[in-house]
Amino acid sequence: MKNKLCVFGSFFEDLCGRGPYLPKPGETLIGSDFTYGPGGKGSNQAVAAKRAMADVTMITKIGNDPYGELVLKFYEQEGINKEYIFIDKDNPTGIALILVDENTAENVILVVPGACHNITTENVESVKEVISQSSFLITQLEINIDATYQAIDVAYKNNVSVILNPAPAQKLLEEVYKKIDYITPNETEAEILTGIKTDSMENIKKAADWLFNRGVKNVIITLGKTGVFIKTANIEQLVPSFTVKAIDTTGAGDSFNGCLAVALLEGKDILEATLFAQAGAALSVTRTGAAQSMAYREEIEKFLKQL
Repeated sequence: MKNKLCVFGSFFEDLCGRGPYLPKPGETLIGSDFTYGPGGKGSNQAVAAKRAMADVTMITKIGNDPYGELVLKFYEQEGINKEYIFIDKDNPTGIALILVDENTAENVILVVPGACHNITTENVESVKEVISQSSFLITQLEINIDATYQAIDVAYKNNVSVILNPAPAQKLLEEVYKKIDYITPNETEAEILTGIKTDSMENIKKAADWLFNRGVKNVIITLGKTGVFIKTANIEQLVPSFTVKAIDTTGAGDSFNGCLAVALLEGKDILEATLFAQAGAALSVTRTGAAQSMAYREEIEKFLKQL
């Protein structure tokens, strides 16, 4: 029986500065703190899933540079299978420039994908077996879209459940939706995908219906402090969020997706899986950084028991 999680996506080195507020265009602001470390949606989700006790294989592409060397060491420390990390000799490792408001924990991010936007058809062909031998494939939209489509197609043809975190959002080919088992946009991403303004719960439901009617089996729209809206063939429900003191929201969505994949992999139903994922995300925002903020399994379980 397959019980592995394959993460196909991005790695970026995060360069993060914190300050009293987010600077306006043209403004220079003195910050209070600077950190750097491993990031990228795919990589963060892999770390979240591994710390939540999944058997994780990461597929990504990095440059032949110091940032690339850092991620290989990091994956070794985390116990993530790095056998399928491609090395790009022509493009640098991707980076993310992050600014965090230390008072509200809000952030803005500029991503320069580098090697992550150069995953070739041949690269994907070479990992077809590892994808097909997994129970779940989780992917995002931070790598070149043709590679994402190709990986989803491999999973679909081999009965591997697909979780798509459509971030950063862009319009998708219509035929892709029916290949997706779980889609996890936030309200902004749902609006970009569907063209429906997600400014009310009524419209959020309409956006969920739009995605469901195109063939997605399970729609999970994350709404920050409001919670998570779930739409399936049998469920249409808002699951409230947990209340915590947020310090840094960077990586919260990635924590949610990684933990969701673990819970589904373990056979939890969608409501149980969502609660588990929300707990992981809630813990992550109480810490600074992206990958470094991901919670461990025992922390998530302890958090849920205290409710």
